[in-house]
Amino acid sequence: MPELPEVEVTRRGVAPHLEGQTVAGVVTRHSGLRWPFPSDLNERLAGHVIRSTGRRGKYLLINFDHGTLIVHLGMSGHLRVLPPGIAPQKHDHFDLVVGKPVRNIMRMTDPRRFGAVLWHDNADGDIEEHMLLRGLGLEPLEDKFSARELHRQTRNRSAPIKQVLLAGDIVVGVGNIYASESLFKAGINPKTAAGRISLPRYEKLVVAIRETLAAAIEQGGSSLRDFIAVNGQSGYFQQSYFVYNRTGLACRICTTPIRQIKQGQRSTFYCVVCQR
Repeated sequence: MPELPEVEVTRRGVAPHLEGQTVAGVVTRHSGLRWPFPSDLNERLAGHVIRSTGRRGKYLLINFDHGTLIVHLGMSGHLRVLPPGIAPQKHDHFDLVVGKPVRNIMRMTDPRRFGAVLWHDNADGDIEEHMLLRGLGLEPLEDKFSARELHRQTRNRSAPIKQVLLAGDIVVGVGNIYASESLFKAGINPKTAAGRISLPRYEKLVVAIRETLAAAIEQGGSSLRDFIAVNGQSGYFQQSYFVYNRTGLACRICTTPIRQIKQGQRSTFYCVVCQR
């Protein structure tokens, strides 16, 4: 599943082709993805200018004066920016056509159809109050995310720190890959109860999360299974993994074999020596 770095890589890829452009039209195929496409989406967007792009967790936000288009890539989705005239393929479900005359098509491909394209009108309130966004935690790359805040919000949490990071209600977008890598970098065992971690250790974890996500974005994300960047290239952060998907291989620091366990139906990878 695309995580925060992959969505941010996607946003940076589409932004130069969308921002400041007028929507010429919307093309939807099938009835929708995880949820139905808004039936009047073409009428809502055609003729309107895309003011900016943004991201909230794993959601891509395409902002207009009168509302926001919310795009989620689901388990296997990706976006491509194409010139006009490229015929859609079987799993191409959504086109946002921009420019007059038409300059580009932002096309969404989603084989499993677990993604989403939704509309939030400004008349319905602030975008942060949308049902998909209002319960999300702090953005890990913004200043509000701090060790002190993470420490404060976990005092009564008995759940393992790995599970707390994945829950998304305190910090958003630190998915399975990057949680495992960040905990390794901070030297914290993923099974440790979140409420037992001290403020100094959380300071290390916050730095590790920021550095891990920034490095992943810089390297184009991780290419596992279906993720493809807007330019069609694969990310290569997976070449830098310290623990994720390295079960039985020697730790890059101490040479101890990396272990794999299940936490909440998700695989966790860690080093028993480096992560206490």
